[in-house]
This record gives sequence, C-alpha cells and structure tokens, in this order.
Amino acid sequence: MDMIEIDARGLLCPLPVLKLAKRIKSLEAGAQVRLLADDPAAVVDVPHYCTETGHELVSVTNGAGCQVYLVRKSV
Repeated sequence: MDMIEIDARGLLCPLPVLKLAKRIKSLEAGAQVRLLADDPAAVVDVPHYCTETGHELVSVTNGAGCQVYLVRKSV
C-alpha cells in the first residue's frame, strides 16, 4: 500500500484537518497518510482529530518549514 501525502502547507485551521478527514475516509484500515502542515493550530488540531476519530497519530516531526504528521487509519 502506497503512502498517501497531503500537502496542506499554507492552509489555515480547520482546512488541514478537513483535508485529512476527507482523504482518510476512503482508505482501508491500516493505511497511512502523511500530512504536511505549517498552520500553528495543526499542532493541537491533528492530535485532537486522531483522538476523536480513533486514528493513530504515529509520529509528528519537523520538516522544511512545516510539521509532518503520520496518521494510520483505524478500523
């Protein structure tokens, strides 16, 4: 299964999470999505989204001027 990447750089809250939610909905359980976001609110919004939906926030790292969120879809 290929890694899905969403480039949400330049988008402000709530757009990064909305793009993630829309894309992850069509994926199979266990699929992973890499979300790139530079919105400061994403640091709170993405983990909160994962907690609320049951998806696993695998990692959060800093990339070139953005945060990189790796999210695994739950069942």
